[in-house]
Amino acid sequence: MGKTILDKMAMQRALTRITYEIVERNKGVDDLVLVGIKTRGIFLATRIANRLQQLENVTIPVGELDITNYRDDIEHDSMSADVRIANNGVDFSVENKRVILVDDVLYTGRTVRAALSAVMDLGRPKSINLAVLVDRGHRELPIRADFVGKNIPSSQKEKIRVLVEEIDDRDAVEITK
Repeated sequence: MGKTILDKMAMQRALTRITYEIVERNKGVDDLVLVGIKTRGIFLATRIANRLQQLENVTIPVGELDITNYRDDIEHDSMSADVRIANNGVDFSVENKRVILVDDVLYTGRTVRAALSAVMDLGRPKSINLAVLVDRGHRELPIRADFVGKNIPSSQKEKIRVLVEEIDDRDAVEITK
């Protein structure tokens, strides 16, 4: 167990702020879709969609992106784009949509790079923005989040864990050595 950086209330506030920023930056929610990066990004995307529902009184589609087959740091069989797409839980078109990718932690940028490739295999969106609960720095790729819940500077020896009630039985962000 590490040191708690964000508790449940702080996480809720951060997600609420991200929700308002998404509405403001997009001048509403027309053509907006949320795509959560597996695993915890999906739960965060669903929470943002619920807040958007309360705020704007519209249901925003939420998809689930498994980027395993797009990662550049693990070995793959040569797999066609059709097979990779079939592994994703995005059951709506991203064509001409404003896609908000949602993840728990932005670190090196490699997960986001893989997610961008996965989304592009699904179609050609109008735009793609990135929302993360935690940005911890240490980028290896030129990727930055458009919406950030909290910047947590950390050493590369430290680990940032986002806990979500749906699978971890509590909401928190912890840092451990």
